[in-house]
Amino acid sequence: MALTLTYTGQTAIPVEVEGLLPAALCDTSVKEIELFEIFHGNRKSPLGEFFRVSGSPDDGEVIFDGDLSGVHWIGAGMDSGTIRVVGDAGRHIGSQMTGGEIYVEGNAGDWVGGEMHGGFIHIKGSAGHLIGAAYRGSARGMTAGTILIDEDVGNEIGHSMRRGMLAVGGHCGDMVGFNMIAGNIFVFGNSGIRPGAAMRRGTIGLFGHDPPSLLPTFCRATTFDPLYLQIALRKLRLRGFSVDTEFLTRSYDLYHGDLIEGGRGEIIVRSRDC
Repeated sequence: MALTLTYTGQTAIPVEVEGLLPAALCDTSVKEIELFEIFHGNRKSPLGEFFRVSGSPDDGEVIFDGDLSGVHWIGAGMDSGTIRVVGDAGRHIGSQMTGGEIYVEGNAGDWVGGEMHGGFIHIKGSAGHLIGAAYRGSARGMTAGTILIDEDVGNEIGHSMRRGMLAVGGHCGDMVGFNMIAGNIFVFGNSGIRPGAAMRRGTIGLFGHDPPSLLPTFCRATTFDPLYLQIALRKLRLRGFSVDTEFLTRSYDLYHGDLIEGGRGEIIVRSRDC
């Protein structure tokens, strides 16, 4: 039976569980796990004050159960194993992770996969701002890995993204792919203003029915049926992300930009001729 941590906390003060990872919990007893130090605000507290612990960590899987919207840094720095959140999760889930898999059955807060370097995150609900983004003052956001969000997200997703895949099934806010260095961002709902501003390379796919106006520093190149996009979308399907067959068969308009940064990036939108 997988290790299950059932949240019992009754507090409006943030709870932070950084370091509580499958690899760190292997070969530890339930009593030791209950004594694991987490933060309640700026105070260290034993895990057992906020979670009921059951099961065994030996199989490399940790299940967080309950409303964890006020619990932050779940899976941050993770390098192996599996984390499942049965409910909502807080901020920074999977930040700077290098491997392993995280699944969230509900919603998540800001900074999902912030500066992640590998691994896989799938949020079945919505998420906040700055998904896969660079922290303020950092040069790069996510450099590898995959982040899938089934529903809506906020602003500045993929900020300074270097590599990897970020896919959103719902709508997103403003400034998607701001300062993007490389990688792939696909948004299947509508997007806010200024997508791809200051992007250098990489691909942003805006597949919603009402694509936003692009900045004047993007120029239209062609209408095409990209085979590489079909391959990428089929791979998303294999990872449990819903992609309508329509997206595999339609044509798209291709734009190059941001010309201020050299024009080597690309934004793909639904062709208005179809």
